[in-house]
Amino acid sequence: MKKRILSGLLALALTAGLVPSALAASSQREEAALVLSALDIMSGDENGNLDLGRTISRAEFTRMVISASPYREAAGDAASVAPYPDVPRTHWAASYIQLAVRAGYVSGYLDGTFRPENPITLAEGVVMVLNLLGYQQSDFTGAWPAGQMAAYHNLGLDENISASADTPMTREHALYLFYNLLTTRSKEGNYYLNALEPTLNLVDSQGELDPIALVNFTMDGPVVVAQGWESDLPFSTTGATVYRDGRSSTVSAIQLQDVLYWSEPMRTLWAYSKRSTGILEAISPNVAAPTSITVAGETYNLETQEAVYACSDLGSCRVGDTVTVLVGRSGGAAAVLGLDENTADSNLVYGMVTQSDKQSYTDENGNAYTRNTITLYTTTGNTVTYPVTTSSYEAGDLVRVAITNGQIQVRRLSTTSTLEGTITADGKRLGSYTLADNVGILDTSGSSVVRLYPSRLAGMKLTKSMVRFYSTNEQGEIDHLILKDATGDMHSYGILTSVNEINEGMMTSGTYVVDVGGTSTTIQTPNSIYHIAPGPCMVIGSLQNPDRIYNLTGVRLETITGNTGLTESNQKYHIWDQAAVYEVRNGNYYLSSLERVTSGGYSLSGYYDSEQQGSCIRVILARES
Repeated sequence: MKKRILSGLLALALTAGLVPSALAASSQREEAALVLSALDIMSGDENGNLDLGRTISRAEFTRMVISASPYREAAGDAASVAPYPDVPRTHWAASYIQLAVRAGYVSGYLDGTFRPENPITLAEGVVMVLNLLGYQQSDFTGAWPAGQMAAYHNLGLDENISASADTPMTREHALYLFYNLLTTRSKEGNYYLNALEPTLNLVDSQGELDPIALVNFTMDGPVVVAQGWESDLPFSTTGATVYRDGRSSTVSAIQLQDVLYWSEPMRTLWAYSKRSTGILEAISPNVAAPTSITVAGETYNLETQEAVYACSDLGSCRVGDTVTVLVGRSGGAAAVLGLDENTADSNLVYGMVTQSDKQSYTDENGNAYTRNTITLYTTTGNTVTYPVTTSSYEAGDLVRVAITNGQIQVRRLSTTSTLEGTITADGKRLGSYTLADNVGILDTSGSSVVRLYPSRLAGMKLTKSMVRFYSTNEQGEIDHLILKDATGDMHSYGILTSVNEINEGMMTSGTYVVDVGGTSTTIQTPNSIYHIAPGPCMVIGSLQNPDRIYNLTGVRLETITGNTGLTESNQKYHIWDQAAVYEVRNGNYYLSSLERVTSGGYSLSGYYDSEQQGSCIRVILARES
């Protein structure tokens, strides 16, 4: 049995949003279709239909052979001569047939014809694929095609193909034959796809395709999204698969100054909105040949020639300037923009202040200076730093930042809101409002903040007290939404392993040891106690100096399916996707995983937060049953 693309590495690719969800299905047909599409060996029509039940002609199969060969870049629109009397040079497949004949992959019939429209038999197709693997007629004995068909079976090229040698091939037969070819060893002993692309190592030593390497191979970009960007792509975006910031999205959600990548064979777009705005602190190693920059304390490799030029002595960005870094998928700078290069629409920023202080900088002449700055966590999940003229901002403040004519304008947002309602089950509406495709959502508590996606709020009722701020776009859709402790996702969850509370007369103090993520932290409160007991808990605020610690409420779980826990009485509880799982042995807690404890042999208890926050299970304890 051949190794398949569905692997732990595939799960990583899916998490990163690099591979379309079709790969998550168990069907090997869908796996093969995606891989061959990515390599431009076989693709469907404009609707993605592969028409797998149709027989495949000799001309079509020959085109696939060339597309899977070292000559795949050499085929032109027309052949230099007519390769056969029945294949004029203007025939759509003439150049492919001409190349295949020259390479020795295929030959015509004894009467001198090629018969391009005839259905190709399995045996004829197998011979061509064996030629790709380096085998020749002299490698086989006996009457044709007995030796070739024996090799076909021995090499495993027959997986998922049940046709006999003289059966006309369907497109599905061809799909599996070429997919099997990719991870089959050639006559020289190398995996075919690695021999075809020797510098990429797309197949590992176990014969397993690497999906991330495959997608990287087919991906083009990056470019910065500008007006009219769709017309610059080599394919129509109608019906294209879209990911934005690693999540399934839509073309309409892609914004100006997103960083865009694409794969033409896969008809897939990947857009990234992460950016960082702040003081350009350093250009390394020098402005004559810059390779990296430091902005707001973070260092970014320069990923494109455009970014290199902007930070060179020929560009406009200088140390000490306020710039915006548009961050690519690998975390480097795809573009570096000065303030006058930002558009008002794309640089209107909403967020919460996480830090306000005075920072020291050095300009390009080596002179030291200081500036008041604020650091924001924005509704798009970015952390940005801006210079401001006042030190009056505090952590927890909500602000809007606009850049107009190269000037930064910061103002506080009103946190009085009348918005309330229930988020629909599909996460697309809040009360009477539609949520924009690219809506930015934050949940806040004091100086803590977390980015949310609509699916996290699905079915939740938001009261006026939970909504700190919202704004709408020109279509009347909510495009920015900032909440107040609506989900509890910004808090820390773990186990209180030790509680020592003293409340005697004038003496009040507490010492608590809490395990969060397998790390123990000791918390001391010299003048107060929380009236809590050892066990699963929620910590509000920082672990070193929390605002409050609460015990969670427990419930026995009979089964866990996906992110839902079910009790014996069939009551359902949502399980947080970052729930902490511990095994309890001899009174000690050991960090574990949901996969391990649901595999059998454990009795499970879930511990959830308040009903207002959805009674979401944050901690799971597993005891051997």
